[in-house]
Amino acid sequence: MNKQPPIYVQTKINASMEELWKYTQQPELHKEWDVRFTEISYLDKKEGEPQQFLYKTKIGFGLEIAGKGETVGEVQQKTGERVSSLKFWTDHPLSLIRLGRGYWKYTPVGNAIQFETQYNYETNFGKVGKVIDAWLFRPLLGWATAWSFEALKLWLEKGYHPKLLLHKALTYSFVCFLLSFIWIYQGLVPKIIAVHPEEVKMLLSLASLPIDAGAAIRLVGGIEIAFGLVWLLPFQKRKLFLFHAMLIGLMTLLVWIANPASFVHPFNPLSLNVALVLISIIGYVNSSDLPQPSKTVRKRKGMK
Repeated sequence: MNKQPPIYVQTKINASMEELWKYTQQPELHKEWDVRFTEISYLDKKEGEPQQFLYKTKIGFGLEIAGKGETVGEVQQKTGERVSSLKFWTDHPLSLIRLGRGYWKYTPVGNAIQFETQYNYETNFGKVGKVIDAWLFRPLLGWATAWSFEALKLWLEKGYHPKLLLHKALTYSFVCFLLSFIWIYQGLVPKIIAVHPEEVKMLLSLASLPIDAGAAIRLVGGIEIAFGLVWLLPFQKRKLFLFHAMLIGLMTLLVWIANPASFVHPFNPLSLNVALVLISIIGYVNSSDLPQPSKTVRKRKGMK
């Protein structure tokens, strides 16, 4: 194996051992919640040999990476713990992974199950592959594993199908990126780059300024850019969407006070702000019960 630390993810799921075992060991259920794979299927098992399986992962542009794996060990201890050990490999020319090994461990904790995985792998493409793995692929794979564990948790605990969760997560992410772009653009272009006269006029109509109007509008632009960057930060933004909708309502009122004639212009503040409020509502609706990889444990005790 390479010298990179293994990927480790742990979460606690309120489900029975048998139910969790079924959802993680049956291929038709496993592929539903694990975003790392698009297809998993068992091969015919020969007596006395490990169970082998095929897996496929779509990487876009009509391409997919296929490989094989096998269950090399399964232990049920007196404590009720279960362990499923796996190894996997592929000779696909586009795969960064060549050979890997890992395990799934199921530990009863009260009425819940502590579900954890650890795995590592060897990479292709020499030193270039190791650099890509260390700086891009491995962090993304670890995040995808954590996201999948949280999706499985929500499926078993609340009944939300992972495909629904994925659609919600994509909508939520799109809304955050869209609001970030709008705020950064509005702060950068009309207030800092162009210092548009209408922006200066509205600001002067609202308050007397102790500094130059151009400097003041650039300051406002900087604040808007900072607010735009906030939308890209990795935290749950459900309350922020509500705050944003109220903020837009207040800004609409201030624009009306400063320049009511602007409300009859093409692409006027009212039409833009109504759209922003609706976008905030969409974000708010899709921000509940999302898988949160940050809630998982990403480092095993004693692991450096």
